[in-house]
Amino acid sequence: MKFLGLMFKNLWRNKLRTLLTVGSIAASLFLVTTLLGMVTTMLNPPVTPDSALRLITRHKISLMNTLPASYGEKIRNVEGVEAVAGSMWFGGMYNQDGQDQIIAQFATETDEFFQVNPDMEIPDDQAQAFLEERLNCIAGDSVADRFGWEIGDTLHFASNIFPVKVELKLVGLYSGGGDNGGSVFFHWDYFDEALDRPGFTGTYSLRVESPELVPEVSQRIDALFENSTTPTHTETEKDFILGFMSMLGNIQLLITSICLAVMFAVILIAANTVAMSIRERIREIGVMKALGFRRSQVMGLLIGESVLLSVLGTLLGSLSARLLFANLNMQAISAGFLQNLVISPAILLLCLGMGVLVGLFAAGFPAWRAAQRPVVQALRNIA
Repeated sequence: MKFLGLMFKNLWRNKLRTLLTVGSIAASLFLVTTLLGMVTTMLNPPVTPDSALRLITRHKISLMNTLPASYGEKIRNVEGVEAVAGSMWFGGMYNQDGQDQIIAQFATETDEFFQVNPDMEIPDDQAQAFLEERLNCIAGDSVADRFGWEIGDTLHFASNIFPVKVELKLVGLYSGGGDNGGSVFFHWDYFDEALDRPGFTGTYSLRVESPELVPEVSQRIDALFENSTTPTHTETEKDFILGFMSMLGNIQLLITSICLAVMFAVILIAANTVAMSIRERIREIGVMKALGFRRSQVMGLLIGESVLLSVLGTLLGSLSARLLFANLNMQAISAGFLQNLVISPAILLLCLGMGVLVGLFAAGFPAWRAAQRPVVQALRNIA
């Protein structure tokens, strides 16, 4: 620590080079922090006491396959099940300013919808208005803010999956829930009639009586349809979300590969800066050794400068990312794909560790060569 002041002084000998290097490292670590925050958010959906009691039943083969509407009553009769609501991804497109915007929109059975989703916060009168009229819909506060909707608005949606267009009246705004206020829900009866009563749904959301019954209820439901032409797979809401994410591919491997490539580029940038700095100070290093500085001290001083430079850039990039994403509406920016993007303290510590490693790798070999150079040879060098 006694050489810390000297390290700072040496870093600012060439201010422009130092600022450019710190900026490059900051930009790179901003990207790495963002990617790590994305993969962490996507692979760790929030779990609440209510979501822990919620199960999703889907087709065993694929989420793209549908389930018969008749399954709802059979699931409802399974011991341990409190409430059931079938739902179908509508693939709604909302046209705003001449551009089609994708919205998470579901046609849902409404009889027990709010019993399945008690973590939805919505005024009682709005919930009742939604249940009373099949042309009514409710929307999450996040998606409503995104498009500037207000209660009483008439909304038009065209499906990118089904040959159906719907006209709905917005009668309620909810917050919370498993989607954190990011979806639109309307009546399944309306959807089914518009398709001339095909009688299918995509998934069934159900609420069980207690967390201890979750595995048992899942097995009972799947055993009920095991020998049917449409077998099912029942899983927790968290597992369902992760399964949906897996359809996008191995996101974790992709993001890890990008992060490694970025880190390699950062090491090259820092190594070039450190090497240039050391070459300019060969005679100075020779003088230091002649005055009694040991090789280990010279090497430690040079590596310390590199680590300090890298850590400054890392802190600037990572903290900027945390501050930025804490104040952005990620649902609006990502078109509902991400509810939020949290840069946790664990991610910041990981990035800080990366910054230290960048400094060590960048300065290791140049610092070792400079420390090993004989005093006479160093003093002969023309700076």
